Amino acid sequence: MDRFFNMDNKFFTFMSRVADLIILNLLCIVCCIPVVTIGPSIAAMFYVTLKMVRNEESYIVRGFFKSFKQNLKQGIVINLIMLAAALLLYFDISICRSTPGTIGKVLMVLFMMILVVYLMIFLYIYPVLAKFYNTIKNTFTNAFLMSIRHLPYTALMILVTAAPVLVFFIPSAQVQSMVILLCTASDCFFCWCSLDFPELHTSIPISL
Repeated sequence: MDRFFNMDNKFFTFMSRVADLIILNLLCIVCCIPVVTIGPSIAAMFYVTLKMVRNEESYIVRGFFKSFKQNLKQGIVINLIMLAAALLLYFDISICRSTPGTIGKVLMVLFMMILVVYLMIFLYIYPVLAKFYNTIKNTFTNAFLMSIRHLPYTALMILVTAAPVLVFFIPSAQVQSMVILLCTASDCFFCWCSLDFPELHTSIPISL
């Protein structure tokens, strides 16, 4: 019985980590509300997650806002670029859906391929921003190269990220999916954080 109530046992350690992830995701969601700050918010979440994976425990809130301020300018620029690309893809795909004939189908396949590349870059762009000092151009380049190099991990992260979102659209499971979203949205971050970080395009690691 004493072992069960020991705060250092595996159960309490696991629950503590789950609580940290929930707090981290809530911080990210709140800081994403202004929309333009989505980039720095996601980068800050990755920054804290990297420390958690390394077992370099720190204050979640303090670490989050430290990275948020550090990556604010570049994060906003990258976010605006990603938002603009997403809107452009959305309108292009919408036009393709309304375009009859073979041309519409060919263009749809083309833009769906571009969408996949977009998602691959999206998964890596913010953790690369959190991990390295670099130019915006090289940050995009590194994100793309890493998504190709670690393609199996990339596919896994897409599945893990998409699963809670897809469950959310099931009416009978909305509450459950919100819990899953808050608790497991960072699972893909742990998958990503297990990767090695080779020196790419003169990237300078940030001291965590």
